[in-house]
Amino acid sequence: MTGKAVHFGIAVGPVVVIKPWEAQVKRYRIYNTASEMVRLEQGLYKVKNQLKKLYEKALEEVGQEGAAIFNAHLMLLEDAGFLDSIHTIIQAEKVNAEYAVATTGTHYADMFAGMDDDYMQERGIDVMDVSGRVIRALQGQEELSVTEMEPSIIVAEDLTPGEVMQMDKKKILALVTVRGSANSHTAILAAMMNIPAIVGAELSLGDLQPGKLGIVDGYEGSFVIDATEVELSVAREKIRAQEEEQALLQCMKGKETVTKDGRRIGLLANIGGVQDIAYALENDAEGIGLFRSEFLYLQKDRLPTEEEQLHVYKKALQKMEGKLVTIRTLDIGADKQVDYLELGKEDNPALGFRAIRICLTRKDIFKTQLRALFRAGMHGELAVLYPMITSLSEVLQIKEIAEEVAKELASEGLSYQVPKQGIMIETPAAVMISDELAELVDFFSIGTNDLTQYTLALDRQNERLDAFYDAHHPAVLRMIGMVVENGHRHGIPVGICGELGSDMELTELFLKMGVDELSVSPGNILRLRASIREMSKEEEG
Repeated sequence: MTGKAVHFGIAVGPVVVIKPWEAQVKRYRIYNTASEMVRLEQGLYKVKNQLKKLYEKALEEVGQEGAAIFNAHLMLLEDAGFLDSIHTIIQAEKVNAEYAVATTGTHYADMFAGMDDDYMQERGIDVMDVSGRVIRALQGQEELSVTEMEPSIIVAEDLTPGEVMQMDKKKILALVTVRGSANSHTAILAAMMNIPAIVGAELSLGDLQPGKLGIVDGYEGSFVIDATEVELSVAREKIRAQEEEQALLQCMKGKETVTKDGRRIGLLANIGGVQDIAYALENDAEGIGLFRSEFLYLQKDRLPTEEEQLHVYKKALQKMEGKLVTIRTLDIGADKQVDYLELGKEDNPALGFRAIRICLTRKDIFKTQLRALFRAGMHGELAVLYPMITSLSEVLQIKEIAEEVAKELASEGLSYQVPKQGIMIETPAAVMISDELAELVDFFSIGTNDLTQYTLALDRQNERLDAFYDAHHPAVLRMIGMVVENGHRHGIPVGICGELGSDMELTELFLKMGVDELSVSPGNILRLRASIREMSKEEEG
């Protein structure tokens, strides 16, 4: 059977089928709505505690980015529209809380499912996950338990983030789901937990017999049940080779990322928060090339204060002990929404009010973050990265605001250090004027995910466009080459922080172009280092 491989690796083991929980909700009349509202609040309180525990577990096991999923679930339980709907149904129809939650959850999930956007469709799954938790709490049922099992290949119609995080990570050999996309929570968590995973698998769960021996190939996207001895032998040989490769990669720790002929390349990590730094250091990152500060905003129900931000940025710099930490300013919008900012619905959010556009419009938010960043600059090597730049005027406005912030801090007698300031090149507009932009900033970081999306006019979250999506498109590669050339002409370094940075089919080409550094997910660092150390300028040519 085949599906879409979303994380590499080979696994052999018994199959465990996780059947979806189906709510058995009956509608019945109640006569004391006040008492029913109290019962609802008790259920919500119980679920909030469950989600907080899952958040802490995720934070420890997969870092800030994975844990943010559970913060989003917590925020749903505090969403005014969601709660108002439940309250209205209970009070107006005089019905039980379970029915009100199920009705509201289904309405919201159907609304998301009807949207022509894979990311928003995934939010529908979130709603049903949270609604199901509340219903189980109201019915006095315990959380679903999937911890009592031997190391297994987990197969399901789909998996909620909660189900994945409730499992013992050491007992998950691989994940296979019938539904889901490359952007699903299953795919995200599998990558962070370093577990082979396939989504969109063409299989019927009813035909699977639990306990049967299975093979998952996360490179080819294949899933085999009742494998022959020959197939098992081939898979086990691949696993042995994979383990040997991992052992060899450990030898890369402490070594320089340098080609055979002595060319030095910076190899840094992309992270979602302070908790991910341990993973970056474990994989011997030379610094942080992209610290996604938006997770500070996503995990709260209000704007983080200057002091709260300062604490996080300072901690990150201290943990990196003098190594570079590049923090991207607020990049909210498109697929990352924060309800309390009240940005409103947009027909085309990828081209809408997002990132630097919010910062330059809501200067109070921007200045608070810059104040925290400049003050944190006293505690290590900091660089600040501004996203979604399209014009010279935007950069000039940023510089003006940064100067205002520095003057304010000085007048208040606060210690600060103005860090190096760079911009993300992720729009074709920025590429085409990169020669002029290079005169205004200290460095470029190419965000290849959005650059590819905007260049090809393809929504990277829409799996129906997979056949048309070409990350190696000549136009994208020529743009990267142009940016590097223009950056170097003006004496500034150019890095790549998008997914293409870890695409080893392009590493030699990037070195030939003169890319100065690659910032990738921590798990890809040692593999890239081993590859780069085998290259030389002659081979690049």
